[in-house]
Amino acid sequence: MSGDNILLDSNFGSDFDDDDEIIEILDDPSLPEGRYLDRELSWLAFNTRVLELAEDPTLPVLERTNFLAIFSSNLDEFFMVRVAGLKRRIATGLAVPTNIGRKPVDVLGDISRAAHELQLRHARAYQELVKPALDDAGVHIVTWDSLDEDDRARLSDYFSTQIFPVLMPLAVDPAHPFPYISGLSLNLSIRVRNTKIDKEEFARLKVPQVIPRFIRVDETEDETNVRLIALEDLIANHLSHLFPGMEVLDHHVFRVTRNEDVEVDEDETENLIQALEKELLRRRFGPPIRLEVTEDMDDRTLELIVRELDVTEQEVYRLPAPLDLSGLFDLGKIDRPELHYPKRVPTTSVALQPSEPNAKPDIFKAIARQDVLLHHPYESFATSVQAFLEQAAADPHVLAIKQTLYRTSGDSPIVEALIDAAEAGKQVLALVEIKARFDEQANISWARKLEKAGVHVVYGLVGLKTHCKLALVIRREKGVLRHYSHIGTGNYNPKTSRIYEDFGLLTADDQVGKDLTRLFNELSGYAIEKKFKRLLVAPLHLRKGLLKRIAQEASNVEQGLPAGIRIKVNSIVDEAIIDALYRASQAGVPVEIWVRGICAIKPGVPGLSENIAVRSIVGRYLEHSRIFSFVNAGEPETWIGSADMMHRNLDRRVEALVRLTSTDHLREISELFDLAMHENTMSWTLGPEGEWVRRSVDDAGNPLVDLQDVVMKQITRRRKRTGISR
Repeated sequence: MSGDNILLDSNFGSDFDDDDEIIEILDDPSLPEGRYLDRELSWLAFNTRVLELAEDPTLPVLERTNFLAIFSSNLDEFFMVRVAGLKRRIATGLAVPTNIGRKPVDVLGDISRAAHELQLRHARAYQELVKPALDDAGVHIVTWDSLDEDDRARLSDYFSTQIFPVLMPLAVDPAHPFPYISGLSLNLSIRVRNTKIDKEEFARLKVPQVIPRFIRVDETEDETNVRLIALEDLIANHLSHLFPGMEVLDHHVFRVTRNEDVEVDEDETENLIQALEKELLRRRFGPPIRLEVTEDMDDRTLELIVRELDVTEQEVYRLPAPLDLSGLFDLGKIDRPELHYPKRVPTTSVALQPSEPNAKPDIFKAIARQDVLLHHPYESFATSVQAFLEQAAADPHVLAIKQTLYRTSGDSPIVEALIDAAEAGKQVLALVEIKARFDEQANISWARKLEKAGVHVVYGLVGLKTHCKLALVIRREKGVLRHYSHIGTGNYNPKTSRIYEDFGLLTADDQVGKDLTRLFNELSGYAIEKKFKRLLVAPLHLRKGLLKRIAQEASNVEQGLPAGIRIKVNSIVDEAIIDALYRASQAGVPVEIWVRGICAIKPGVPGLSENIAVRSIVGRYLEHSRIFSFVNAGEPETWIGSADMMHRNLDRRVEALVRLTSTDHLREISELFDLAMHENTMSWTLGPEGEWVRRSVDDAGNPLVDLQDVVMKQITRRRKRTGISR
């Protein structure tokens, strides 16, 4: 899985981490026991919100199919990482309590029950809601049995020429042991009879992943009436071609999910890349953790597969066909604009537009005038961050470029800019995080390509992932070296920037530049030890800095001073942060949490968190930015950056937040929160027992405001109304 996979790249899921350490439930007598929500069930609740969008008849139908696919892809990753981690800890005797103090074996039972219910609901949503809506729109996923002779003849010819040569049936008998079943592959279990000796045999056939999952039935390219057949259905109805002389008795589809995590002991290895590459080869052979089978599979076949894969009854999921609805991503290619979200084109940030209509943009001049706060995807990544790095690579006055790369796209213009800069003789440092989950192989390839071009490539600090999103350009201007910096909340990935909501700050502030210079030196050298002036950096100072500011808000409200906390994150699990927010709530501080995924806070509990409100917004764009705002006695303080409130981010990653100083930027963030938390904005509200309630219409049945639509319109109007001033 590479950086091109926009779903697993910090994906709608991507809140996963295998926290092996013992979680210490903090002993605070002022706070009750049982004050956290279970993180695993909270994640499943997030994926339920994704599923609710697929079930929503007001959304364009091809977007609903996309949400079905996202749900499926998310759940795969959840099993590959979180469930696999729980199972491994149980098997190795490291079954430490979860964040709510429960045994992993009990949590596995909870996950199994919830996941079984969710997968059945997911299948029903496809069969009973989305598929009929697709049919009404002229997009038909048909079965072989529904086709006439002409259709069958045409597809049989396609099978013979395009599919048959790729297939590899594998017999299971004394001379052929049960084959290895690769993770996430679709497979056909086949029972055949040798008519000569009247003996039944078993075979497995892998559905090739190099062929599209859905095949067009009609030769015409008429997009108003599209008929598609699932690849496994087409193959299943041509099994006689694969077993000539045998009688095909039965066939069923099944799918295995495996532990896809990798582990590298950085303290014991001399070459991290080589060690990681060995682990990536091993990843394919991780133990099974889930077996999905079509509900019509006979008991005899199921018993064979269960025995050979060594899975438990709890790990078997009987589901209606088709399995693996992530294949529905293919339907997004259908050219029917009315069945998709309306097309949106991001604008160039007003601050980066040239003063004259035909003038060439000068990113450095624009940043030198003022700090520039970018909001993607509403504002273009290509004409801002990408243009910044490309201009730096070509500018003869630029002496050095330093950048972190966590995930990027397969044809990354960012990497090409760094290569161009190195080839032009500039000093270039790229910190490539080769341990970015599911992007390890892609990042190893980028690292080697950069090294060949003369870029100084480093891999960060031992034991820590480098997750911060930083770029620093050193430019000589009139004999003086000047710093130009970018600190973001999202990856340097032009593809995901079109669907991920993120903020980024471009600044020529000398203090930020000095902070980044020190941070990059420490990342390419040794440990991070000192504090910074305008940054909060994990793992040493970020949690401490946030706890200090949360406590200050509690102190302020007790003194009658203005107080308030607003936090926007992908996930919030860290107990120390949550407890600090509880104490702030008890003191009377209004706390607003805007979270996309996991949330372990219990809001609205009398005496504990009645001043805490939690909202979630899931929609067209992936809400991905991280924001931390404090009223600070009337002198607002707002930070943006890369860190979620999880153990991994605060303890085992290098993360960075930067403080915003422009009053315009502070107001923009404040207005965004006002909109997100408003009762007329479409969102989910979290209750004290972990229940999420969606509110999409008002009491009269009228649709509520879509935050993402409003923000896009606001930014577009800003450009038209104000020209080049902000």
